[in-house]
Amino acid sequence: MKLISILLTQNTRSPLYVFVTSSRILGYEVPKFCYYSTSRHKRSIKECYRILNVSEGCSADEVRDSYKTLAKKYHPDSGATTASTTMFVQIDEAYRDLLTHLAKESKKAQTMEDDEEKTPDYKMPQHRQYLSYEGVGFGTPSQRQRQYVQFRVDRATDQVLNFRKQKLEQQYAENSLIAKDVKHSKKVKTTQAIERLVEDLIQESMAKGDFDNLSGKGKPLNKFSSCPHIDPMTHNLNRILMDNGYQPEWILLQKDIRETIEKLRQDLLASRKKLGDPMTYRQENQWMEICETFRGDITKLNKKINDFNLVVPLLSRQMVHFNVDKEISRAERAFLALQEEMYAANKMNDNASEKMDDKQVKPTEVFLNWIKQLKKF
Repeated sequence: MKLISILLTQNTRSPLYVFVTSSRILGYEVPKFCYYSTSRHKRSIKECYRILNVSEGCSADEVRDSYKTLAKKYHPDSGATTASTTMFVQIDEAYRDLLTHLAKESKKAQTMEDDEEKTPDYKMPQHRQYLSYEGVGFGTPSQRQRQYVQFRVDRATDQVLNFRKQKLEQQYAENSLIAKDVKHSKKVKTTQAIERLVEDLIQESMAKGDFDNLSGKGKPLNKFSSCPHIDPMTHNLNRILMDNGYQPEWILLQKDIRETIEKLRQDLLASRKKLGDPMTYRQENQWMEICETFRGDITKLNKKINDFNLVVPLLSRQMVHFNVDKEISRAERAFLALQEEMYAANKMNDNASEKMDDKQVKPTEVFLNWIKQLKKF
């Protein structure tokens, strides 16, 4: 006898499986009985949460993720050092019980929500006196009737006022549209009159022969660009836009950047000239504050440069950021150069004044020279 499997049932809930194996002892086969019971221990929901290592009130997805992690860790066929059949069986049973519990809770919550949706927010009183007069008023039926009549009068008055208001708004809108149409028609008439006047003046000048001496008379107009690598249509569109004062966004942005940096440089140099040299401790603090303000302005300007580099069509036209330290050093050098120029100009003025003093003759010398000239006579 190699292997015999016998099923014994102790009761309907816990079947008992008996496996009978055999082994040879002194030539005889001795059966060995192995019992395995499929009865499950009833665990509480808190114990299931603890076994699966999840917190109470978690979702079904978190339970599944935890079960997968623990199954990889304790499954007998995983080959891991932590593999345990007993632990895996507990995890599997806890997982199934917990999923069943969560499904029941979800169904119960859904049922409660459906009941709440079916239940009205408020219940109208079902007394006979509240079923008439649209539920308006209180007191005796005659009092409620008078109150209901007044309620209908007020409601009708509100409806009439709303109707008149809407009608007036509609008339105002129509009048404004008519005014716009009249203004537009006047503008069109004026434009057409000016065009007719210009056309008449051109025809009159042509009849007088004012256009006979124009250079290029009788020659075809050069509508297209002479460069064969440029699309004629694009060239003409660009020429029309330029003639009408249109400039691309990147050109305007580039102009704005150049004007801004030039103004910032001039303001920084003017502030440095105002502080003078040498600077006191207070003036040095003022210069530091001016440099910090200048640093913030340069940061804003660098952001504009980023926007410019995104829209510029040519890589060769892109701009680099301005360095604050270099700009401050540049202002210092310009201030020193101005000081040297002022020093040289003052020195030249001193030399010129000294020469003028040398040229001036003293009065005594002039008198002696005059006496010497008289003696000669």
